[in-house]
Amino acid sequence: MLDKKHKAGFVSIIGKPNVGKSTLINQLVGERLSIITSKAQTTRHRIMGILSGEDFQVVYSDTPGIIKPKYELQSTMMRFVSTSLEDADIILFVTDLYEKHDEDLIQRLKSLEQPVIMILNKIDLSKGSQAYDKIAYWHEVFTPAKTIEVSALKGENINLLFNSILELLPEHEAYFPKDEMTDKPEKFFVEEIVREKIFQNYKKEVPYSTQVIVEEFKEDKKIIRIRALIYVERKSQKGIIIGHKGEALKKVGIAARQDLETFFNKQIHLETYVKVADDWRNKKLSIKGFGY
Repeated sequence: MLDKKHKAGFVSIIGKPNVGKSTLINQLVGERLSIITSKAQTTRHRIMGILSGEDFQVVYSDTPGIIKPKYELQSTMMRFVSTSLEDADIILFVTDLYEKHDEDLIQRLKSLEQPVIMILNKIDLSKGSQAYDKIAYWHEVFTPAKTIEVSALKGENINLLFNSILELLPEHEAYFPKDEMTDKPEKFFVEEIVREKIFQNYKKEVPYSTQVIVEEFKEDKKIIRIRALIYVERKSQKGIIIGHKGEALKKVGIAARQDLETFFNKQIHLETYVKVADDWRNKKLSIKGFGY
């Protein structure tokens, strides 16, 4: 028999690139599930983070930043956003102090039947009446169920946001076992951590042209042995990723291994290789083969 006091539901986090969605889900779940870099469009998948308590379960979805697609991969990313909106019980619309509204996005928000909590992020950077003025600006174009100011980076008002989510969450039994934290397998987080290090160590278009695939993941009591392939779109990019005498790739590998050892709490042996998959971001078969 269903305990009427138990609440559970799906909460989708949406917004433009670089407003802090991934930082926010990591704060809400209490684990590092989404990669965070200073570059926009680093999130490519819909990543679920599951937070469970005795009488609740919140299934958060981090989604790619909303953009107008320029190539096939971005079109696939926007489909992840649409899917997350369709099955959500609550929408967290994340904006910040600097973003201006997009009319297409506003119309999309207005058409949603689910309650929308508007989150004004980065308030730690607010000066004077900047936050108040920005909220007033947004309230002129649409009316959310609630508006909450947060600093995802500093953890400010995260508890206030969580309590607001619980208030709006429907009564339902848990969707996942209470000890699960995500819908993604371990290999996925290896790929994301390696990809994060690529974004942190290379400039311009090169990081966006890469895809990381774990070919081998062998775990025993003391060590995890991982073989990861880094795919790029052009031969010239392969040389950039590897660097002079392999130094650039070595730097990525060392940084990734350190984070992986923290993530898995185990010794990691990581091997990385680079291959070319010509123009893969525009090829549907390649995109599908890479798990999108």
